[in-house]
Amino acid sequence: MTTEKICILLAIIAYLGVVLYIGYRFSKQNKNSDDFYLGGRKLGPFVAAMSAEASDMSSWLLMGLPGVAYISGIADAGWTAIGLAVGTYINWLIVAKRLRRYSKVANNSITVPQFFKNRYHDESGALLLLSAIIIVIFFIPYTASGFAACGKLFSSLFGIKYMTAMIISAIVIVGYTTLGGFLAASTTDFMQSIVMSIALIVVLVFGISTAGGINAVIDNAKALPGYLNMFAMHDVASGSSTPYGLITIVSTLAWGLGYFGMPHILLRFMAIEDEKKLPLSRRIAATWVVISMGVAVFIGVVGYGMSKAGAIEVLEGSNSETIIIRIADVLSRHGVLCALLAGVILAGILASTMSTADSQLLAASSAVSSDMLGEKFQKSDKGGIIAARVTLVIISVFAVILARDPNSSVFQIVSFAWGGFGAAFGPVMLFALFWKRSNRFGAIAGMLSGGIMIFVWKYLVRPMGGAWDIYELLPAFIVACVAIVIGSLVTPAPDQSILDEFKEVTGR
Repeated sequence: MTTEKICILLAIIAYLGVVLYIGYRFSKQNKNSDDFYLGGRKLGPFVAAMSAEASDMSSWLLMGLPGVAYISGIADAGWTAIGLAVGTYINWLIVAKRLRRYSKVANNSITVPQFFKNRYHDESGALLLLSAIIIVIFFIPYTASGFAACGKLFSSLFGIKYMTAMIISAIVIVGYTTLGGFLAASTTDFMQSIVMSIALIVVLVFGISTAGGINAVIDNAKALPGYLNMFAMHDVASGSSTPYGLITIVSTLAWGLGYFGMPHILLRFMAIEDEKKLPLSRRIAATWVVISMGVAVFIGVVGYGMSKAGAIEVLEGSNSETIIIRIADVLSRHGVLCALLAGVILAGILASTMSTADSQLLAASSAVSSDMLGEKFQKSDKGGIIAARVTLVIISVFAVILARDPNSSVFQIVSFAWGGFGAAFGPVMLFALFWKRSNRFGAIAGMLSGGIMIFVWKYLVRPMGGAWDIYELLPAFIVACVAIVIGSLVTPAPDQSILDEFKEVTGR
């Protein structure tokens, strides 16, 4: 192994050692399953903001987004980033404070399924079970995409087998999450957001320098039809540009709707210690998201410039998602210090993956051990902790099995799972927080119709092309909203006790 590879490996090992140590330190603070899954509602404004966004961005930020920009230009990646930035701000603005307050009033709910159950006083358990099933359905492949990203990272960097690399990464993520639970995940996410930021800055500066300067980067991009146009896309196959029309723009902006239904983000809102500090968290989160996504998109453009300059090979298909890995590899050849910086960059990719995977594992395991199994395995605090940890490990095994294909696209997997949560949970969450006439029948109708429509639109309608080629989240979100309204209005109004709780939270 070369000196450069050894330096990179040492940097990554040091990083992994830190996150495992954090997991160990917080393991002593988990007295029961409530602490394990929600951390006793003790998150400060900085940790809440940065852990929420780090767990949101995942490997998509450092692999999927630059990869899309590298292949097709700034339109698809740019409009997606704009939709996500707007969605982030609105979610913090209108959902965070009310959900924090309502989850406490609704029998101190510690998971999103529990909140839905307690909000509507659903003694049948249908809402709880349905939400838990949806979380498992969409979070296992979402977590698998994270494991796959780690596998691609180490496989392309060190030349080891993809499966070996992916399994080792999964073991580390499961290790610190199983030990420390929510507080460990949130604290490491905060640290990981810092590492991700450093990685983005170093890659951007080095990439521009290696590509011949900012003017060379822009000139190379301009030479490709539609590459720098927000209303056109570059078609690699034909070498020409294709229009990026209004319908496609609206469809892409719909990514922002997904925020209202993301369990791992909503949990951060529920865990905030002081709701008065939410404006600070909102400003921190929105600023970081805008800057990090803008840099990530431009890195894709810079990466193309590096390919034109001969610094890195031309990447095709899903290999474009390894653009930052290739840039880090070039950086590592410039001496020991640069090799260590390359290690930090690669640790940043690892951080972006781990920050989402740990949160997803917690949400999925809580859905099974706390929401599906309920009190069967939680007759004591110790029993609840054991059930939570065992469930987390079992879910990880299924995610590893799904991640065994090295050719899977991180962007495509994340896109589907994001749409599923956005449509199944997003409308239900908004109506639960802001419409007092909504009831459990409407919530169930919205959850079912939104989740089913994701599959229907993606696999039956969208393949028809043309005007039907719309991101499945948008039509599924609309269908779910209609179903909630109709389902609530044609069934009995909520009981007075439900209305009283709503008034306690909203003041009306």
